[in-house]
Amino acid sequence: MVKTPVKQKIVAENRKARHNYFIEDDLEAGIMLEGSEVKSLRTGKANIAESYATVEQGELWLINGYIPAYDRARSFGHDERRRRKLLVNKRELSRLWQGIGREGMTLVPLKLYFNERGIAKLQLGIAKGKKMADKRETDKKRDWEREKARLLRARG
Repeated sequence: MVKTPVKQKIVAENRKARHNYFIEDDLEAGIMLEGSEVKSLRTGKANIAESYATVEQGELWLINGYIPAYDRARSFGHDERRRRKLLVNKRELSRLWQGIGREGMTLVPLKLYFNERGIAKLQLGIAKGKKMADKRETDKKRDWEREKARLLRARG
């Protein structure tokens, strides 16, 4: 059975996350937003590069995610860097809690997108921080793969 690709409109992506962390597992979470935040996200100017997620009092929260103010929302605007609640079921929350309970593990937002139904979703990764040597090794591998592809194209 062939799966059809899911249509996603990516609003924000944390490209540095895969450079700075080893992503061990990922998870899709819903996000509680106000009306002006949804309108602002549809313009595609959000930023999740400096944000992180945490579990507090049995709830999952996105901290320091930036969604700019929607200029047409007159008196019903929103705070751009407010804490936003993430929606996951209890089983997923306990799995995340166990994942970050290990040494050096954290929850990193990978991308913020609208799914095929138009609902805002956040992809989270359970990650472990890389050391400088690991980052250099990753860069070497990526450069070698590029060079190898270039050589094969020139030969073939």
